[in-house]
Parts: sequence; structure tokens; C-alpha cells
Amino acid sequence: MTLEMYVIKEGKRLRCGYTTGSCAAGAAKAAAIMLETGQKISYVEIDTPAGVRLKLEINNQKIEKEVASCSIVKDGGDDPDVTDGMEIFAEVRKREDNKIIIDGGKGVGRIRRKGLFGKVGQAAINPVPMKMIEKEVSEVSSRGYDISIYAPRGEEIGKKTFNENIGIEGGISIIGTKGIVYPMSEDALIKTIYMEVDMIEETYGTDNIVLVPGNYGEKISDSLGLSEGRVKISNYIGDSILYIYNKGFKSITLVGHVGKFSKLSIGVFNTHSKVCDGRMEAFIYYLALNGAPRELLDKVNNAITAEEGLNICIEAGYGEIVKSMERGAEEKIRKYLKDESYPVKVIIYSMERGVDMG
Repeated sequence: MTLEMYVIKEGKRLRCGYTTGSCAAGAAKAAAIMLETGQKISYVEIDTPAGVRLKLEINNQKIEKEVASCSIVKDGGDDPDVTDGMEIFAEVRKREDNKIIIDGGKGVGRIRRKGLFGKVGQAAINPVPMKMIEKEVSEVSSRGYDISIYAPRGEEIGKKTFNENIGIEGGISIIGTKGIVYPMSEDALIKTIYMEVDMIEETYGTDNIVLVPGNYGEKISDSLGLSEGRVKISNYIGDSILYIYNKGFKSITLVGHVGKFSKLSIGVFNTHSKVCDGRMEAFIYYLALNGAPRELLDKVNNAITAEEGLNICIEAGYGEIVKSMERGAEEKIRKYLKDESYPVKVIIYSMERGVDMG
């Protein structure tokens, strides 16, 4: 059933959904009920760590002598989630003892690197969903069960997630620390960044790490020979560098577009436009430090984009402003980390002019 639960984000009323972990727990509980009663059911109720009780619709019910299976359709609410609408299945078999054994089947990824939430080779079912499945099934009966969680479209959908970046192959992860999907969750994005950093530490060590906001930053860093030990951090510069610094990385290199990193150069550590703009203010600040005339400051202040502001500076003979921004960003990062000697390198690029714009 559709979850009628809402949050307000950026002034919009957005509907919440439920996680793949809740789907897995609900399907496993429903299959166990059908196995014990011999009767198909249409709905099942489960608890979530968020304190919200869910009533979930059951599909694809099958009952045989020693096994039952069914599915629940993942509902991501208004969150832009690639797993929204996919079916999460559970197959439950009786055991002779009272143990509950949970594993992943087709379409559920496998852990291939150390440092994640389980051992290499285990199914990518996070600890909270594991506990949810065990709790819900144990409420049905005191007997033991073998439980297989699977997702027929999981391998296809998994390629659209960050799983391969963090060492999970072959499908999706069964996740969700709250059981509820809160639309546009920054926490989920930041946790993914942390997991990627952990994988870099495991694979390459802690000598240096390269941070880029997005795909184009990756291309630029490739052209500079900075392809190893790299993480996409979106707008979350502050959260990322604090985590990396406290993990013990010896140095950080950041490669980003002038639109985002102009903000960083004046101490903005979340560069999302909803948090702060400040692009033209950054140009004006560094132009003023370089003795630019008021007429040029006014002209830049009327620019619409960072690329336009940069072009105005370059055409007026102030192309070195980019180097000033890079140095300024490095200084701001060291102050943010409270370590004035920490090795940081910031590289700013322009879509029109590339990297070397002086």
C-alpha cells in the first residue's frame, strides 16, 4: 500500500516510501505466514526502526509443501531512486532446528572488497535489514527457516547504483537503516561517499586521495593523470574532507569547476545552490585583493554565470584570479581542518578554457 507519510523539503511536500530492507522483511514474514498456514495472504504488517508500522501488499504468492515465496514492490515515494518499482522477493523454507539463516539470491549483490558491512562473498544485505527480517519472521513461529532474498531485475538495476564503486557486484543492496525512504536524503549520499573513501583506503592506502564533484571533474582528473584513488563528492566538500582527514589520509587533491570551487575559495563547504551562491562575490573578493578597478568589479557583479565572470576577468587581464582562488581554497580547507600544514592541492577548471587559464 502507498505510504501516506510526508516531509517538507525546499518548501515542497514530498511523500516518503519504504526501503528494500522493509520489502525484504515484509516478503519474508509473509512467506513464513503462508508456509505455516498453507493460505495465501494479500497484506502483511511490519515494524520499522523509524517507529512507523507498514502495511505492505503481497504479490506473486506461491506455496508448496516445504517452501513459500512472494514479493513486495519497492516504493521510493518521491525520492529519485532507481530501485523504485522493482520487486523484492523472499523464499522461505522450513528447517529442522530453530535457526534463521538469511542469504541473497539472484539480483542481490555480493560483497567483493573488505571494509564493508559484511565479509567478502556475503550477500549485500545490510545489518539493519538482516535484523528486521529475523525479527519479523521469528514473530510468525519459533521454528527455523532458510530465507533467500532475491530481485529478478537486481543485476540490471545494480549497474545504475554506486555499488560497483564501493565493492558490491552482481546486483542491488538490501539497505535501509530506518526502513523508511525520506525523499532527497543527504545522509544517504554522504554515507555513500564515506563508503567510497573506505574502499580507496583499502585499495590504494592513505597516501593521497582525489576528490571531484562530478563526471566532468573525473574527465579532467583523468587528463591530469589523477585517476587512482578518486571519489565523487557532489556538493559535500566539508563532510568529505573531514572524514578523509580523520581517516589519516596524508594529502588531498580536489579538481572542480570554477562555478563550485569559486564558492570553496571563500569558505563555502557545501556548494549546493540552495545553501549558498557566492560565485560573483568570490570573483569580486579576489579581484579586489589583486587591485582591480571598481569598473571591473561592477561588470563582474552583473555576470550571470561563473564562466561569464571568468571570461570578463581574463579579457581584462586578470586571468591569474583562478590561481588566487586555488590558493585561497587551499587555505580555507586547512583552516577548516584546523591544520595549517596539511598538504592540499586545489585545481580549478573551466568548461570553455580548460585548466590553465592564467
